Amino acid sequence: MLELYVNDETAQLKAVVLGTAESCGPTPKAEDCYDPKSKQHVLAGTYPLEKDMVPEMEAVAAVFEKYDVQVFRPKIIQDYNQIFARDIAFVIEDKFIKSNILPDRDREIEAIQHVIDQINPENVITLPEEVHVEGGDVMPWGDYIFVGTYSGEDYPEYITARTNVDAVIALQELFPNKTVKSFELRKSNTEPKDNALHLDCCFQPIGTDKAILHKNGFLVEDEYEWLVNFFGKENIFEITKDEMYNMNSNIFSISPEVIISEQNFTRLNTWLEEKGFTVEKVPYAEIAKQEGLLRCSTMPLRRA
Repeated sequence: MLELYVNDETAQLKAVVLGTAESCGPTPKAEDCYDPKSKQHVLAGTYPLEKDMVPEMEAVAAVFEKYDVQVFRPKIIQDYNQIFARDIAFVIEDKFIKSNILPDRDREIEAIQHVIDQINPENVITLPEEVHVEGGDVMPWGDYIFVGTYSGEDYPEYITARTNVDAVIALQELFPNKTVKSFELRKSNTEPKDNALHLDCCFQPIGTDKAILHKNGFLVEDEYEWLVNFFGKENIFEITKDEMYNMNSNIFSISPEVIISEQNFTRLNTWLEEKGFTVEKVPYAEIAKQEGLLRCSTMPLRRA
C-alpha cells in the first residue's frame, strides 16, 4: 500500500510521479495547442522535440535518485504528451484527487493507474463533472490551500482557464479544517506573457517562509497584496514578465533547503543561493516552451 501525505509544497519529498517525454508525439498543429506559448513555438518552428526533452526529464530523475526519492513514471502511451503529471491529479493530506482536465487528455490518468492501484481506494477522490481543476492551480500550505481560479463569465472561452469556482467550493468541502484561499488569475489565449496558465506560473512558496511572485499574473491587486503580506516583502522574489514567461516560478522543492531549478534562471538561482538554498540546476528550457516546467511535470505523493 502506498502511503500518501502532502501538507505543503516544500517538506522532505519521499515519493513522486515524474512525467515522461518518451513517445510524446509529433509537433501539434497550431490550432490544436492548449496554450499560447506552445502555439507561438509551433508557428515559429521552435516547438520542442522528443530527443531534446527526454534528457531534460532524465536529469530531474537523476536529482531525485541523488536524494533517495521514490519515483513513479507513467506507462508510455504511443505518440501522446505525458510530460505534465501535475495536471492530472494532486495529493492533499492523504487524499489522491483526480483532476477534471481537458477531455483530450483523459488517457494521461490511465497511464498512472499502476500507481493509483497501490493507494487505499477510500482515499482516491473523483470530483463531480462540473468541478474543473488542475494540479498546477492547487497548493497546500499548512492550514491553507491556495487555489488559482478564473470566475469571469467568459470562462468557457478561455482554453487557458483550467480551474473554476466550483473547484474552490469542492476543496473547501473536502478539507473543512483548512482555509481555501482563491486567487483570480490573468488569462489570455493569445499572448503568453499575459497568461498565468496556473497559479504556479506566477507564485510558488519555497523554504518555510519565502515565495516567488509575479504581480501581473493576478487579476485582483488585493489578492496579490495578501500574499505579499502573508510572506513578508523581504521574503519575496518578484519575477519580471519575461521571467514569468520563462517559468521562473515553476521550480520544485525537494525539501525546505533543496530546490530543483532551471540552469538558465541566473537571477533567481543567485538569490536562492544567497538565501542559503541548495540549488540543483537542470536543463529544462525545451520543456518550458510548452508553458510548463519543473512543478508542472512532478506530482508529489508523499512528503515527510
